[in-house]
Amino acid sequence: MARMRRKSDLPQKTCASCGRLFTWRRKWAKDWKNVRYCSQRCRRGGKVKRQA
Repeated sequence: MARMRRKSDLPQKTCASCGRLFTWRRKWAKDWKNVRYCSQRCRRGGKVKRQA
């Protein structure tokens, strides 16, 4: 059985749309290099900078 990892130990990326950090998910394991967006909403939105 695989060892559990803390969420803080998982790789992170910055979303190309909103600029937020998002963490690796198991469903992205095979395609992590190509993941650019944190959610479907950001994927549909394209490159729009979030206002703080």
